[in-house]
Amino acid sequence: MRQIFQMFFCFFKIGAFTFGGGYAMIPLIEKEFVDNKGWISKDDFVDIIVLSQSLPGALAVNSSLFVGYKICGVLGAILALLGVVIPSFCIIIIISILFMKFRDNPIVIQGFNGIKAAVPMLVLFAIISLSKSLKKNIPTLSIMVISIFLLLYFNLHPIFLIIFSIFCGIIFFRKKV
Repeated sequence: MRQIFQMFFCFFKIGAFTFGGGYAMIPLIEKEFVDNKGWISKDDFVDIIVLSQSLPGALAVNSSLFVGYKICGVLGAILALLGVVIPSFCIIIIISILFMKFRDNPIVIQGFNGIKAAVPMLVLFAIISLSKSLKKNIPTLSIMVISIFLLLYFNLHPIFLIIFSIFCGIIFFRKKV
């Protein structure tokens, strides 16, 4: 029972202090649950992130559900979800009440500019961290290069990129029986 409350408070802390959405949360979730607590293996974490990105919905919500379920079953999934959502919900309510009053305040503008500058680095850190567990072989590197090309030059919608990657994975990584 102690573990489930620790997990809730970890997600609550991550939800309260992470700006930039689910991608910015990835390194914090990994650090907390893989590195610090050891409740999830690195391979399981990567699988959870891949599955969370592939399903509809917010990455933070999906990943918290899967991590919570992996650690403590259905109750863990519910508490992890609440832990990651409650802080954001409360912060958004407070900001929406105060924003109209303070939106032209130079300190508020500078604070938001500082947050905007840090978020891409959190996302980059998540990319670097996840890429470390990627098997470096011709098929994975080909999928990665083709994906970047399709995104940059053809502005391919991410859902089509996910579907493309699923088919490539099925073709290139099926086990020969």
